[in-house]
Amino acid sequence: MLKSGEHTKDEWLFEITPKNNLLSLNLKEVWQYRDLLFLFVKRDIVTVYKQTILGPLWYLIQPLFTSVIFTLIFNNVANISTGTVPPFLFNLAGITIWNYFKECLNATSSTFTSNAGIFGKVYFPRMIMPLSVVISNLLKFSIQLFIFAAFFLYFYMNGAPISLNSYVVLFPLMVLIMGLLGLGLGMIISSMVTKYRDLKILIGFGLQLLMYVSAVMYPVSFFVEKLPKYAWIVKYNPLSFVIEAVRYMLLNTGEFNTNMFVYTLISTTVILLSGIIIFNKAEKNFIDTV
Repeated sequence: MLKSGEHTKDEWLFEITPKNNLLSLNLKEVWQYRDLLFLFVKRDIVTVYKQTILGPLWYLIQPLFTSVIFTLIFNNVANISTGTVPPFLFNLAGITIWNYFKECLNATSSTFTSNAGIFGKVYFPRMIMPLSVVISNLLKFSIQLFIFAAFFLYFYMNGAPISLNSYVVLFPLMVLIMGLLGLGLGMIISSMVTKYRDLKILIGFGLQLLMYVSAVMYPVSFFVEKLPKYAWIVKYNPLSFVIEAVRYMLLNTGEFNTNMFVYTLISTTVILLSGIIIFNKAEKNFIDTV
């Protein structure tokens, strides 16, 4: 006999349980919460530079100063050749696409720790948080891409032998790959950080090392020529291919390797699926460890 106020299981309207399918993106539910997704995207865009002096201008300053420093150190001092492409433009192209990956990974890697308060009070698809990061960072990327386009026109009008080629139609796919790589790796790291907090400290250091083996400031051919024994580290890094491919599309320098393109698509898929599995698994009990 049930006491007053007690209910049988069948009388409940909703029952919130962890996902059983670790591979589930639960896109139907994410779509139902699309207004919340857009709200988080707006929050990410507005709040980051809300109380800063220069605001969104930081989107422009960071890649420009980094490109200048790379040009001085790697091209003028270390004498790394960029062929017929102006070194500054060569570096700016690599930094622009790299920054999108870096921002996605940085923000996604702290999904659970940064939003523990929200996750512990209200239910919504947790996947919304990392997805909002990838989408909101597209605005920053668009601003930096506009700056790249402005310098591209400047150098082109001054006679630099640079041009777009037919592979430029794949440029949106390269951006998508960078976003998915940042999303996948970020979800893996965010799930591990819930138990091992010191991993968060290593992210900045790890990203810096990763940048040096991702051909951001040099052509892949340069690394292969100088360090043939360790060339595989760069050649089989999917980030290196994307950066090299973007330079080929936008500056018509380097090459586009079809085999590496397929390899990068497979690698991205594996990393993304691994991130989803680990993220969904951590989602079930992260609140006990954060």
